[in-house]
Amino acid sequence: MKKINRREFIKSLAVNGAALSLPNLAFASGKSLISTLDKPVVSVVQIEKGNIDYAVRKAIDLIGGITHITAGKERILLKPNLVSQEPSDVTKPSVIKTLAQIMIEAGKEVSIGEGSAAGPPNYRPGTFGGVCRTKNVDQLNSIQQTVFDRLGYSDLSKTLKTQLINLHTGKMAAIKLPDGFVYKTLIIHQALADTDMLCSVPMMKTHGLAKVTLGMKNLFGTFPGQVYGTVRSAVHTQASKIEPSGTASAIVDIVRANKLGLVVVDASTAMQGQGPSIYQGGQLVTMNLIIAGTNPLATDMVSANIMGFVPEEIPTFTWAWKAGMTPISLADIEIRGKQIAQVKQSFKRPQVIPYAFMSKYGPPC
Repeated sequence: MKKINRREFIKSLAVNGAALSLPNLAFASGKSLISTLDKPVVSVVQIEKGNIDYAVRKAIDLIGGITHITAGKERILLKPNLVSQEPSDVTKPSVIKTLAQIMIEAGKEVSIGEGSAAGPPNYRPGTFGGVCRTKNVDQLNSIQQTVFDRLGYSDLSKTLKTQLINLHTGKMAAIKLPDGFVYKTLIIHQALADTDMLCSVPMMKTHGLAKVTLGMKNLFGTFPGQVYGTVRSAVHTQASKIEPSGTASAIVDIVRANKLGLVVVDASTAMQGQGPSIYQGGQLVTMNLIIAGTNPLATDMVSANIMGFVPEEIPTFTWAWKAGMTPISLADIEIRGKQIAQVKQSFKRPQVIPYAFMSKYGPPC
């Protein structure tokens, strides 16, 4: 029997595994969000003199421009990473503001949505993790409103005249995932089901469970708290029955349940070490970059490599390849703007802990 190396094995998973390549993924509408014909393009743009607005616009232009990216899509939902109320740990409002303005200028209907993990209403000092988990609708509404208010997103939505959506509570939709790793049916907010395109806007960070948290991991915030709990303990527990991280396999499921058509990584200030928060031991790193792409896996692979990781060491990517998602290699991605070698830094790695050792994190409220 012919022996194959690890790289060939991973490629065989992608080629011969489930035929649900992200670029080929057809959603309920029957339309694919990403072209199957083009090599995925990822832009890497340096923020000059603090001008985030210019960098975001240039990053979008380099991948084809907003008219091309949103062709046939009228309703766009922007999903920042607002894990908590701490400004050091989240997507900068200025990045979301520019993206929203670009889309509004293109005549699109824009909304902003998030389901944060923690806020003062569920802080529990002295408990493992310092927060508690809850499915209580009133508590979830209070958590999200507090986070939106304290991070400036409530004011931003008023300025932009865009809807601000709490993805934890409200009307929900059931999404069938016949080939799901963890779930065969996923519940997401109706606003996510109704949007024409979801745009993930994460802060570039390391993560104690997923190793990195980028565009795909950011969609963990679309697991609604009223179903899965505010720190998504139900999701982690279920996923840990399949793989140690209790995270990577579920990330791929939630990506396939959503209409993810654009990732814009806020790497103005990134985080290394024991992310995804300063409270948990993360350390801030100045990167001054905006990274964008319409292929979420490609965009995350480039971003992770800029952080000093090789794609094969990120569990989320391995599970994405098992699902048949592409690309397989950085060589399969066209990078425009700055090249990886020009901006790459070696991030301090997190100590990755299997979820089994974290199962008591965030006790019930």
